[in-house]
Amino acid sequence: MAHWLVKSEPEAYSWQQMQKDKKTGWSGVRNYQAANNMKAMKIGDTCFFYHSNEGKEIVGIVSVSKLYHPDPSDEDGKFGMVEMSAGKSFKTPVTLAEIKVHAKLKDMAFVKQSRLSVSPVTADEWKIICGLGGVK
Repeated sequence: MAHWLVKSEPEAYSWQQMQKDKKTGWSGVRNYQAANNMKAMKIGDTCFFYHSNEGKEIVGIVSVSKLYHPDPSDEDGKFGMVEMSAGKSFKTPVTLAEIKVHAKLKDMAFVKQSRLSVSPVTADEWKIICGLGGVK
């Protein structure tokens, strides 16, 4: 099983909405590297749900429930999407500022390529962030 981080601006799609919906298509990604990361996802892979722009914090965990497939919002047909299912909420959101100053997290792909909307997370990074967020 692999781990990932996916970003969403809370005004566009929030963690609260994700919990209400229980699952959603992760659509609208228009970056080739982020799309390649989604193509690599397997069912059951887990992802941190990150509020970008406003909040700048990891607030929960989602899991991949449907593999990469065409994104109907892409008129050119170049990009796809995956389906995500809601998981656990973080007891304590983990902020970008906390991640940047943590010695073992400062080299995360998410930090190094901050504009990328879907990025890989190592097993060690996953464990540290879950600990900081109060989830197992």
